Amino acid sequence: MQKLSQWLRALGVSLALALIAMPPAGAADKPDCPRPLSLALHEHGLLYSGETGEGIDKDMADELARRSGCKLIVSVMPRARIWQLIEGGALDFSLSGITNPAREQFAAFAWYVSNKYYLLVRKDANVGALADFERNPQLKLGVIRSFRYSPTANRFVDALDAQGRVSHASSLDPLYQVLLDNRVQAMIIEPFDYPTILQGTVRAQTRIVEFDDPPVPHGLIMSKKSLSPAQQQAWRALVDEMRADGTVQRIFEKYFSIELARSMTRF
Repeated sequence: MQKLSQWLRALGVSLALALIAMPPAGAADKPDCPRPLSLALHEHGLLYSGETGEGIDKDMADELARRSGCKLIVSVMPRARIWQLIEGGALDFSLSGITNPAREQFAAFAWYVSNKYYLLVRKDANVGALADFERNPQLKLGVIRSFRYSPTANRFVDALDAQGRVSHASSLDPLYQVLLDNRVQAMIIEPFDYPTILQGTVRAQTRIVEFDDPPVPHGLIMSKKSLSPAQQQAWRALVDEMRADGTVQRIFEKYFSIELARSMTRF
């Protein structure tokens, strides 16, 4: 009997220690980071501004570093270059990326926001619908190199590109200039572009045409070549935790109305 009591007491202590060691319910295991990890931002509207050093992606990167305890080496580069380095494994992460079959071959994703795309078109182009733009061979579209969009928007871009009616830029700001100069008559936008669109000059000369596609998920981009499946899952769990506890929504509320931030981050 005494041995049984001692065994139960020992078992009780072991169970207590095990319970103490268990992480809180819903908490994600921290990612393993035996080396500094690289993350690239790209300048694009509210996502990141080189002039201010601020933006949604910068806030997300800071929170990922804080929660993971990992050292993230953050750089800024064009979006096309980011995708090239992610594919080759020379870059570990980027943010606000969307997927497609080609990207699925070399990148994994952790979703945290979803939004729609729109066509911003010059009023003097006399375009009321996408078909109006497609039928007029004189109209040209401006896009950022390597950007992809929602299904209808992608078909629209690809059809015009096949006709030689697409002009490519490395970032967002040059597109606004060629649009205002009437060298292109439309460009594709999303909510991250709203501050510039609402400025007097752009707003006065343009109108918005909808693609009528559902919102497209955006997320943390992870290189499959540099990060193992277990590492990818750990980072995905960390992003899910940030969504669940409201951190992602609070970040977006710094830049959008509460209603829009909620609609973009709860999907």
